[in-house]
Amino acid sequence: MSQDLGGHLNTKKLTAIGILVSLGIVFGDIGTSPLYVMKAIVNARIDGGNMRFDEYIEGALSCIIWTLTLQTTVKYVMISLRADNKGEGGILALFSLVKNIKKGWLYLIAIIGASALIADGVITPSLTVISAIEGLKIYNPQTPVVLITCIILIVIFTVQQFGTNSIGKLFGPVMVIWFLVLGGLGLNHLSDNFGILRSFNPYYAYKLIVHSPSAIVILGAVFLCTTGAEALYSDLGHCGAKNIRVSWLFVKIMLILNYLGQGAWILKNYDAVHTGGINPFFGVMPEWMLIPGIIIATAAAIIASQALITGSFTIFSEAMSLNFWPNQEIDYPSGIKGQMYIPKINWGLLFFCLIVVLHFKESGKMEAAYGLSITITMLMTTVLLGFWLLKKRVNKFVILGFALVYLSIELGFFSANVIKFFEGGWITVVLAGFIGVCMYAWYNGRLIKTKFIKFVNLKKYISTIQDMKLDETIPKFATNLAFFSRAKRENEVESKIIYSIIRSQPKRADHYFILNIINQEDPFTFKYTVDEILPGTIYKVSFIRGFKVDRRINDYFQQVLKDLMADETLPSRSPHPSLRDHNIPPDLKYVIIDNVYINEYLLTIREKIILNIYNFVKYIGSTDFKSYGVSPHNVVVESAPLLDFNDNRKKIQQKDFIRFDS
Repeated sequence: MSQDLGGHLNTKKLTAIGILVSLGIVFGDIGTSPLYVMKAIVNARIDGGNMRFDEYIEGALSCIIWTLTLQTTVKYVMISLRADNKGEGGILALFSLVKNIKKGWLYLIAIIGASALIADGVITPSLTVISAIEGLKIYNPQTPVVLITCIILIVIFTVQQFGTNSIGKLFGPVMVIWFLVLGGLGLNHLSDNFGILRSFNPYYAYKLIVHSPSAIVILGAVFLCTTGAEALYSDLGHCGAKNIRVSWLFVKIMLILNYLGQGAWILKNYDAVHTGGINPFFGVMPEWMLIPGIIIATAAAIIASQALITGSFTIFSEAMSLNFWPNQEIDYPSGIKGQMYIPKINWGLLFFCLIVVLHFKESGKMEAAYGLSITITMLMTTVLLGFWLLKKRVNKFVILGFALVYLSIELGFFSANVIKFFEGGWITVVLAGFIGVCMYAWYNGRLIKTKFIKFVNLKKYISTIQDMKLDETIPKFATNLAFFSRAKRENEVESKIIYSIIRSQPKRADHYFILNIINQEDPFTFKYTVDEILPGTIYKVSFIRGFKVDRRINDYFQQVLKDLMADETLPSRSPHPSLRDHNIPPDLKYVIIDNVYINEYLLTIREKIILNIYNFVKYIGSTDFKSYGVSPHNVVVESAPLLDFNDNRKKIQQKDFIRFDS
């Protein structure tokens, strides 16, 4: 028996609503970068040396224009968006496409990249929100920026549990207004200095990098303009490649106009920037527009934060399906397939965001922490893209050229950002390192456990279970009894399930169900199959699900039982006469078995360390019945020994047996 359990919206078509949604979801991070990029570039100028200030600004703007072109447009919009996993993007989706290549270390690339991207998801909301609120200091220098930022962040993360469907409809129109404001403000100030248009010539970028004594620091500031490119790729599944590509044309034009306008304003207002410390983004605004501008900037910052939070949920969901992260309770508050909420991740992100804000207190200091982690993610994405191109049989010289160009660019940006390690970059590195170690331990801990788990052929125990079912001296445990299994081979189950049914506490039941959850690379696969192992007694139910389908296995299993009852494979009423007469449905129990480690002398030091971290990470996750949406009222949790069945060490020998006769 095979059944389909759902479908999902096709995002492959180019539509007006798709473009609008793309503007609201995809470009929040990169779209709010004008809030702080030019300010960071001005602050990065250590010494003019033999370069005039106008040449410095023109060179920096040239770097921005060509970084947006090479890094965002070519690498991500033109190339990376082609590397989709059934419509989904991001570094873990990319890893899913290349994981079958016989390279045992590729999973490390994916873990490093994903961990760094999550760490960037902590610093981005903090920086964008505080940068927007700092505009109020122009209006009132005594504005409590840190307090207001913390309150906004708490509100953003708190509303996640209620879903963002209704407010999400506003994201697109708000971001359209935001980008039009960016372009309009920039265009308005081009007349301040039309010479700024020379920045389109890449020679000025080359001249700045070669001749400026602060080139390496400048590159760190320039890189901030493209940090949202990785998020753009990660959000592919929400909008589709065609919608993202078309909307990017509009976004890029508005961004470049704004950067050019800020540059022209800086050249005209040199003293205000250097002595007054005015953020050029707010400097280009007319005085009457300051408050409305801060409001729209704050709204854009909130939308950017929302998009990154949603992206973090997706990354962790993908990590669970790839066995990089423990199963966690996932809610779908908006009732929309693909829109998820992971409570523990949500509150963890909020905690770290507040720590970042309280530690740095202002955006200028926060910029030091920004960029380092995302350069690591971009480097890892480049490596995986190289293998994807290889898998696609692209010419090897083309792949080599791609790798050399982008590894050179990104290693340059990495060098520019790594010097900021002690100024604040260490925070994101420590956070990324913590997440990466957890992912590594969980992935390898599962492999170590699998090495010690014994799988047995279920058919060998059919006669025993059949006889036990008829043995009325054994108390009846349940009418329907369900076990969770991760066995991949047909007719196999973990020995611990047989141990639970026959030895631990003999469990007599009318029907036994082996529930197998099979994670698929297709994010929206959603169906089940039923195999009858022993007619009328033992059934294997396989739930085949993508990582964006919720984990309410209890609800799905109830649907399976209803389907089996509808075709009269199972009785629809309780076997107990008193209950059957009142049309009471049969009872159901789940048994979840936890392995108990023994024989630790069989583990190497490395394996012991990994398993110790693995056991710690287990506490971050949820229990199986919570993560699968099973209500705890009908769950029995047991423990079973995890034995090494290949232990051939010399056994103790019996010498004498002494009988004491009475």
